[in-house]
Amino acid sequence: MGGRRRDAPGSDEDYSFVSPVVKYLLFLFNFIFWIISLVMVAIGVYARMMKHAEAALACLSVDPAVMLMVVGVLMFIITFCGCVGSLRENICLLNTFCICLTVIFLLQLAAGILGFIFSDKARTRVTEMINNAIVHYREDIDLQNLIDFGQKEFGCCGGVTYTDWSQNIYFNCKQDNPSRERCSVPFSCCILSKDKEVINTMCGQGMQELEYIEAGDHIHTNGCIDKMVNWIHSNLFLLGGIALGLAIPQLVGILLSQILINQIKDQIELQNYNLKHRSDPWS
Repeated sequence: MGGRRRDAPGSDEDYSFVSPVVKYLLFLFNFIFWIISLVMVAIGVYARMMKHAEAALACLSVDPAVMLMVVGVLMFIITFCGCVGSLRENICLLNTFCICLTVIFLLQLAAGILGFIFSDKARTRVTEMINNAIVHYREDIDLQNLIDFGQKEFGCCGGVTYTDWSQNIYFNCKQDNPSRERCSVPFSCCILSKDKEVINTMCGQGMQELEYIEAGDHIHTNGCIDKMVNWIHSNLFLLGGIALGLAIPQLVGILLSQILINQIKDQIELQNYNLKHRSDPWS
């Protein structure tokens, strides 16, 4: 005598569904970063439009506006896949979102490990970037503000030393340089005294012509690379916390997307099973 199987269609044991908590939590997660990506792209486009085209192209590799736009566009595409994929329960888009996050996470991890192992090569690369930024200092207002901020915060001047500023055509020390800033350094290199009522904004004038010790009475003579390395060594726990803070959202996104993908697959399998056995419920 035949009987109804426990896993037959309609029994409680084969009930499967997509959790609305996981679905809308993943959507909210992606929607927040989708909005952030739009803001980043908008800021990057605005900053780019405010510049002279030839100046922006001259230092494209270190242009903060371009970097902001590239990161914003990538975030927009990835989070768009996550938003639509979670709402529409689309496995293809969810897989794309999950794979992209996984690749980005692995690239960040690899970059951190390689940067630690090949620290000398990384230092050389950073030196080249800083020297290139010094060359284009007056051509890009965003780059200029970034360099000035770094020199003020770290109390440094130039890449390796303050005379690196001679690489810039305005601060070059050649005798035939007609610039009024010849042999000078930017104001951000200056050592500011809090007890002075009037700040001398020309304190960097002619500092490259002075000896290291003499110039040190007026400006920061040490380069920014050594200062940055020392700061990194002194703040390893802080940097580790920041890296962990960046990794956690990515891991959460990967986890939620995988949970949702598995739930959708289970639901599809159940529907296929029900359709297959609907004609013969006693089999």
